[in-house]
Amino acid sequence: MIRRLLPPLCFFFFSFGLTTRQLTLAAAASSSKVVTSLPGFDGLLPFHLETGYVEVDEVNGAELFYYFVESEAGGEDAPFLLWLTGGDHCSVLNGLALEIGPFRFVIEPYNGTVPRLKINPYSWTKLANILFVDTPVGAGFSFSRQPQGYNVGEVSTSLQLHEFLITWFTDHPKFLANPLYIGGDSYAAKIVPLIAQKISEGIDAGRSPLLNLKGYVVGNPSTGDVIDYSSGVQYAHGVGIISHQLYETIIRHCHGEDYRNPTNVLCAQALDKFNILLSEVRSGQILLDNCGGFTSTGPGREMDDESAAAGRKILSEDKDGNETEKRLKNPPPSPTVDCQTYGAYLAYFWANAECTRDALGIKDGTVDEWVRCNRGVPYTRDITSSIKYHRNVTANGYRALVYSGDHDAIVPHLGTQAWVRSLGFPIVDDWRAWHLNGQSTGFTIMYSNNMTFATVKGAGHTAPEFEPERCFAMFSRWILNQQL
Repeated sequence: MIRRLLPPLCFFFFSFGLTTRQLTLAAAASSSKVVTSLPGFDGLLPFHLETGYVEVDEVNGAELFYYFVESEAGGEDAPFLLWLTGGDHCSVLNGLALEIGPFRFVIEPYNGTVPRLKINPYSWTKLANILFVDTPVGAGFSFSRQPQGYNVGEVSTSLQLHEFLITWFTDHPKFLANPLYIGGDSYAAKIVPLIAQKISEGIDAGRSPLLNLKGYVVGNPSTGDVIDYSSGVQYAHGVGIISHQLYETIIRHCHGEDYRNPTNVLCAQALDKFNILLSEVRSGQILLDNCGGFTSTGPGREMDDESAAAGRKILSEDKDGNETEKRLKNPPPSPTVDCQTYGAYLAYFWANAECTRDALGIKDGTVDEWVRCNRGVPYTRDITSSIKYHRNVTANGYRALVYSGDHDAIVPHLGTQAWVRSLGFPIVDDWRAWHLNGQSTGFTIMYSNNMTFATVKGAGHTAPEFEPERCFAMFSRWILNQQL
C-alpha cells in the first residue's frame, strides 16, 4: 500500500488534479464498506457505521465520501438526516466527531499515537439515521480524478448533493420510506434550503426514486445575505463589545451600505474600529478566551519548535504490524488542552493515521493528507442570498428548524431572527422560553409555515459543539414533532 505525503507546495497542486498513478488507484466509482471498529476506540462499535463514495461528476470522476450511521433507536420509520458541515471545504468529520455524531475525541495531550475515541451520549444518531457527507469536492476525503472536478460552486454543489441522494437511496432502498430531512450548520446551511427545493421539485415531477422529504434543519446558519454580517454590529453593541457612540456612528454612516464592502469612507472607518474591537473576543463564543487551533496551517505557517515537532509526528502500523513514524506537512497550531478547539487538533492526527484510512476504506492515491478545512481549491459563491429558498420550501408545507447559539458573534441570532421574520408568515406560537431539567435552555418562536426558530443558551458557533445536551434535547423534540 503506497501513500506518500506531498510537500507543502505540492499540496496545493494536488487540490487540482491527480497523477496517472493516482488515476489508476482511484478508478472505481462508487463503493461502500461496513466499519465495525475504529482506531482509538476500545472494542467493536456499538452503532452501525458504513463509509463509502458516490460519484457525482462522471466526466471528471468526482466522488463524494460519506459516513452513514444508522439510528441507534432502530425502527423502520426512524427519521433520516443528511448532514453537511460548514466551511466551505471543511470535512464533515467535524459534524461526526465534534458536534452531533456518535463518538468524540478523548481530550488529552497528543503524544504521537492515534487519538482515543469515546461515545457521545448526546449523539443525534440516537434518534435518526444520519448520512454525513464530505462536500464540496475537495473537502475531507472527497476527490476528483480530473482538475476540473474541483471547480464547483454553491449551486453546482447543491445539484451534486441532490444527485448524490438519488444514487445513495437507489443503492439503499430500504431507507426510501423514512422521513427525510436535510441539515447543516454555519456556511453549509446556505445551500440546505436549495437542496430541499431541488428535492421538492423532483418529487413534484415524479422523479424516481421518490424521496420522502419532510423538511430541513439549519444551525448558526449563513445565508450569504448582508444581514448575516451587519447584525454583528447590533449584537456587539447589545453585549457591550462596542460603545454606544460607535454603534450610532455606524448606524448613521452605514445606512444602505454593504457592511462587508462599504463605499462610504466614514462607514468604512467606523467598521474598521468595530472589527478591531470584535477581534478582542472569541467571535465563535464571546465568553471564552481566544485560543486558536481551528484549522490546519498552510505552507510557511510558523510554530514554536516544540509544537512543530509534536505536530509532525504520528505513529501508525505498517503491514507487518510494526509502528512506523509518518511525517505530516500541514499540522494545525496546537491549542492548549483546555481549549474547546483541541478536539479539532486531534482530528488531524486521527484522520491521517494509516490505520484510520484503512478502517474507513479511503481509496489509495486520492487524498494524501487530510486537513480539516481545505483552502486550496476554488469555490464559486453564486448564491447571493438563500433566504428566498427558505420561503419557497416552507411555503410548500415542509417543516424547518432554525437554531442559533446565543453567544455566537459569527452569525448572530439577531440577523437570523431578522430574515426569519422577513419571510412574512404569521406567528402561531409566540416567543417563549424552552426548558430542560426545569431551567430555561433558550427561547423559541414558531410560524405558520412550520418554521421553528430557537436559541440555545450558552452556545456559540456551532451550537452542538458547546452545548451538546441542550442541542440534543432541542433536536429530539423537534424531530419527534413535540413542542420545544
